[in-house]
Amino acid sequence: MDTINGVSQGTRIPDSTAAGGWRLAKHTYDFTVDTGAQAAYTLFAVTGTVFAQVFGVCQTLMDSGGGATIEVGIAGNTAALIAQTTATDLDQYETWQDASPEANPGAVDLTGRSFILAEGDDVILTVGTADLTAGKIDFYCLWSPLSTNGMVV
Repeated sequence: MDTINGVSQGTRIPDSTAAGGWRLAKHTYDFTVDTGAQAAYTLFAVTGTVFAQVFGVCQTLMDSGGGATIEVGIAGNTAALIAQTTATDLDQYETWQDASPEANPGAVDLTGRSFILAEGDDVILTVGTADLTAGKIDFYCLWSPLSTNGMVV
């Protein structure tokens, strides 16, 4: 039988919860409370190696004094997971997974937006161009561990 990284193909890699399969992490970012200044903010901390899909759902309308942009990625590639969009283009209850937010109900392309994240590839939100003064987004990370210590929090 073939092996990948010492694990026989078809063998489930044990993890800390012994549940296997998909898990869901959620982070709510409130630009009024948490700050909307131009910078990068950690949404999810990643340990080990995981297979992940990230998207957001706007809960409160965004407001900015000058065309703020937002994007989700990792250090060194800040728009890798969700492409940059103008924050005020994201309306309440719209789904954000790419440069064009989707109206409610938002279809999420889970097959085309899948990524492998390795140790230290924390998922970050970057605010650019101008500060955001209001708005709230629920971010979701659907993930599965690939290494025995794979975890998203």
